Amino acid sequence: MKTIKIKGMSCGHCIRAVTEALEGVDGIENVSVSLEMGSATFDDDGSVNMDALRSAIEDAGYEVG
Repeated sequence: MKTIKIKGMSCGHCIRAVTEALEGVDGIENVSVSLEMGSATFDDDGSVNMDALRSAIEDAGYEVG
């Protein structure tokens, strides 16, 4: 399981948006987003392109970091 920090989340809509963005990246499964921790955890199959992951989150309106 991997964890990434996500900036800009403030509500339940944010959780859904980030979850959907991450689930749309090939190779990512079991996404769990924590508003309180400002992070997302997920499993990946080893083929995940980190640039694609970052782009998906930024396209949803949030920032990795």
